[in-house]
Amino acid sequence: MRVVFGVLSLLVVVAIVGILAKKQLGAMSGPPAGSAASAPAGTVVAPTGTPQQQVQQVQKQVQDAMQQARPMPDETK
Repeated sequence: MRVVFGVLSLLVVVAIVGILAKKQLGAMSGPPAGSAASAPAGTVVAPTGTPQQQVQQVQKQVQDAMQQARPMPDETK
């Protein structure tokens, strides 16, 4: 009797995990990423161009980010 309850509880847990995994994977599938011009800010866009151009784009973005002024914390303490 104990073995039957053990197997049944294991099957229930596996079913619950399977349902949750299916929901998570279903939430990930969405509309495919469009072009960079139509994508809102903060979204991931598929890379375009050659690998060398991609490296240059990333280097430029890093340099631009490094040139921006960092916000100073409040000195009210």
